[in-house]
Amino acid sequence: MRDVFRRIITDFQERPLRQTIKRDIDIPLFSDKIITLIGVRRCGKTSILYKMIEELRASVDSKNIVYVNFEDDRLLGTTIGDLDDLVEGYYELYPQKRDEKIYLFVDEVQNIPQWESFIRRIYDTLNVQIIITGSSSKLLSSEIATSLRGRTLTYEIFPFSFKEYLRFKNITINLDSSKSLSFIKHHFEEYLLCGGFPETIDQDTTIQKRILSDYVNLIVYKDLIERYGITNTALLKHLIKYAFVNMATSVSITKLYNDFKSNGFKLGKETLFDYFGYLEEAYAIFSVPIFRSSVREEQRNPKKIYAIDNGLRAVYDASFSPDYSKLYENLVFLALRSKTNEVYYVKERQEIDFYCVIDGVKQLINVSVDISNPDTFEREINSLSEGMEFIGVNKSILITKEREGSMNIGEKVVMFIPLWKWLLTNN
Repeated sequence: MRDVFRRIITDFQERPLRQTIKRDIDIPLFSDKIITLIGVRRCGKTSILYKMIEELRASVDSKNIVYVNFEDDRLLGTTIGDLDDLVEGYYELYPQKRDEKIYLFVDEVQNIPQWESFIRRIYDTLNVQIIITGSSSKLLSSEIATSLRGRTLTYEIFPFSFKEYLRFKNITINLDSSKSLSFIKHHFEEYLLCGGFPETIDQDTTIQKRILSDYVNLIVYKDLIERYGITNTALLKHLIKYAFVNMATSVSITKLYNDFKSNGFKLGKETLFDYFGYLEEAYAIFSVPIFRSSVREEQRNPKKIYAIDNGLRAVYDASFSPDYSKLYENLVFLALRSKTNEVYYVKERQEIDFYCVIDGVKQLINVSVDISNPDTFEREINSLSEGMEFIGVNKSILITKEREGSMNIGEKVVMFIPLWKWLLTNN
């Protein structure tokens, strides 16, 4: 195994890095903590590592930088007992580096059972900066918090935001330029329908769907079935289809349990709870609770579910016209969730889509694609007015397809903004 590690280390150091775009997330290159990147498969974690390595190479000897991807077929079957060969193989190549700081990038670390013991040991005993990635939130949140005991800084990685998507497409963002706005609005429609997984961009619809279908299979088989020993695979697949098609929808586990049971599935409520939890741990879906003062009240109410990427809906949805309402709302959720994991919906007499606090500022947001109908307009304004009173804020946002401006309601104000613009200006 040592020979394999030496070859992998040398091959990576000798080859040029592939070109990647700068992501809108600040990850420290130099830290006394273990840096952990977590997120759904294929969202761009490896590209972020490459960008960090590219920046490091500008000031650090490339021989001090080690990158290992544990999804490399040459490393299949690697155990924790083999990991010492990684360190010793490196120092056999460069014995003079024992007295220097080494930068170790470990990709998809969850493939090695008990990997955390190795990472903890070398962190404590060697002069090494460690950056690791993985595709399971349970693996790299609750488990890592226990295993690494305060040694880590964790960053969540999502598929491309709209701003990153435009950067990838080399679209200039200038809101004062008519030409730039034309390109932005054109590509917004693509982003809305197809999502932000990097490998799907610029592919035709058939290829996009095939790539996303492969991603779903990776999540099902690698992150869920293998990890949890799931035997009821038919139920799991049906649940994934339900979640992606019904993104931005309230879900009652009891009702869903009864529906699935009537469709012939053999299951218990606990199984359904578990499977939902597994999908969240794999960053495939998210659940949003109602905003209440107690956890018990939150748990008594249905949660709303959202998907990690809009494009995943098309894997299962065979309808001829997209459900813009769900797609708009899902994009807003992802933009908010990338900034905070405390996102809620509000419901008093009427429902408000989102409430959260970002950088100390309370945000109350409704999403409505088309508010040209007077009844729709009145409903959205009334719900936000009620919500502002309930939350205790003087400003709220109504995200739409086209309308922009504001409306005063006494001393309070509702801001109207198109979704494409909100995504680019909501810093």
